[in-house]
Amino acid sequence: MKRILVLICLMKFLTISIANAQPKVVAHRGYWDIEGSAQNSIRALIKADSIKCDACEFDVWMTVDKKLVVNHDNKINGYEIETTSSDTILNQKLKNGEFLPSLNQFLDVAKHLKIDLVLEVKPHKDKIHETEAVKMILDMVKEKGLKKRTSYITFSRNAFDELVKQTKRPILYLNGVAPDVLKSIGGTGADYHIDVFKKNPEWIKQLHDSGLEVNVWTVSDPEGIQWCIDNEADYITTNNPELVQKMIKSRPQNNIK
Repeated sequence: MKRILVLICLMKFLTISIANAQPKVVAHRGYWDIEGSAQNSIRALIKADSIKCDACEFDVWMTVDKKLVVNHDNKINGYEIETTSSDTILNQKLKNGEFLPSLNQFLDVAKHLKIDLVLEVKPHKDKIHETEAVKMILDMVKEKGLKKRTSYITFSRNAFDELVKQTKRPILYLNGVAPDVLKSIGGTGADYHIDVFKKNPEWIKQLHDSGLEVNVWTVSDPEGIQWCIDNEADYITTNNPELVQKMIKSRPQNNIK
């Protein structure tokens, strides 16, 4: 009888935990859509941490002289990052007046904050260069003491395979492959555009049943945010983190009787 009561209590606890589970908020390129900030800037990283986002997503390239830098596009001010020296790239200014940050500078700030990091390895034209970038990224993250706070995403199958080989940290694929394919190639989760999940809504349950995480991007409007909450996304990547936080906080909780 005592064992049955213990099992009933455990089942109620698990049910409550599931009911109260809520998505984590990932600031897309940091919290940049505010005065004084800019995409992938150090200011955007600090601001995302200040409002207690769960994670900050950002993008990493390697310059021709093998320096890692943080930027979304493959070019800045007309200079192609992958084929330009770091001296030139790191002298380019962002919209808020900051200089484009190196990964070293970005991580030096991050290690003094509490926010987790979602590091996107950008697809490089030169795959040998890209493979070198993956190793250098992992080495730098480890050196900065941020290994346990960093997960990785990429569109590049080459970079994805290298990450699977070289780290046990979470690796989420950005290309919308089916859950069974994702698991077979070593991914720990799917980080797909919301339209991919809307076209394949059964994938969320299949991913969860396979022990894989679900991150949805880039969701900034109330309707999309609510869809992610209702469909039990693990992470919502957004340009409007404060709205996502507000909607998560205000959602009705299931009461267990």
